[in-house]
Amino acid sequence: MTKTSSITPLSVAPMMDWTDRHCRYFLRLISPHSLLYTEMITSGALIHGDTERFLRFHEESPVALQLGGSDPQDLAECAKMGEDAGYDEINLNCGCPSDRVQKGKIGAILMEEPELVARCMEAMTRAVAIPVTIKCRIGIDDQDSYEFLDRFVSLNKTAGCKTFIIHARKAWLSGLSPKENRSVPPISYERVAEIKNNHPELNIAVNGEIKSIDAAQEHLKTFDSVMIGREAYQNPYILSEGEEQIFRNDTVLSREEIALAMMPYIEQQMRDYGTPVKSITRHMIGLFHEQRGAKKWRQSLSTLPHEDGADAGIVEKALKTVY
Repeated sequence: MTKTSSITPLSVAPMMDWTDRHCRYFLRLISPHSLLYTEMITSGALIHGDTERFLRFHEESPVALQLGGSDPQDLAECAKMGEDAGYDEINLNCGCPSDRVQKGKIGAILMEEPELVARCMEAMTRAVAIPVTIKCRIGIDDQDSYEFLDRFVSLNKTAGCKTFIIHARKAWLSGLSPKENRSVPPISYERVAEIKNNHPELNIAVNGEIKSIDAAQEHLKTFDSVMIGREAYQNPYILSEGEEQIFRNDTVLSREEIALAMMPYIEQQMRDYGTPVKSITRHMIGLFHEQRGAKKWRQSLSTLPHEDGADAGIVEKALKTVY
């Protein structure tokens, strides 16, 4: 029987080119309890590409695999792959507005076809025993009424989805870039709250423009969970506040302890997979955001990893510029 929810009060959004396995390992050191999401992986890439590399992760749980696709059987196959690889949740992307993914019937364009999404949900929930969830927008283009969103949610609730992560903006499928779609359409937490109010049995997570733990706690009065996006990447230590204030964890690591704890991981990734240092340290640049020495830390991690022979020792070198 499918487990209905892996929802936690705080999660970090799936972000293309950012939330790879190295980023997630780093964020997990900061926050032992937040739910982390992979970058979106398309069903085609997972079935026909380097499956092991796409699914590889290292001591990151709880972690969710986000899939992009629209073929029910392909998605079911990929969901099973994710479950077998040890992921705690499978998430279907119904929110990405980019032109590139629209052509493959992936992302926000799927909100036009809630019946198709429901068939995908039915196939995935039959295939796995872990939660299958949806991340979507409040609407697309001129289809931005409450009724439009409610129909999408209702059909997929019937199909077995018990958790919806809703970005509280609609998406314009043409005329705006993905970056503009994160800021131009107005935010409407009220619309997401309507869904929660009318579907109290569902787990509803809210996403969009949440930039502090104080704001997250305010949202938790209404919603089951809060998803933080770019703020968690650019200012990752904000998650330590979430650990303390939301998860009541009083054993968070300091910034320096987190940096030093990354060194064995860097060494292991270099040794086992030939991973360049820069592929890992690029995610650490925001660790000292708005702290004394932040500029020197950023400069060090922007230059040292590109030098010949760069290894895990560059982290210690960068720390010396901070303290």
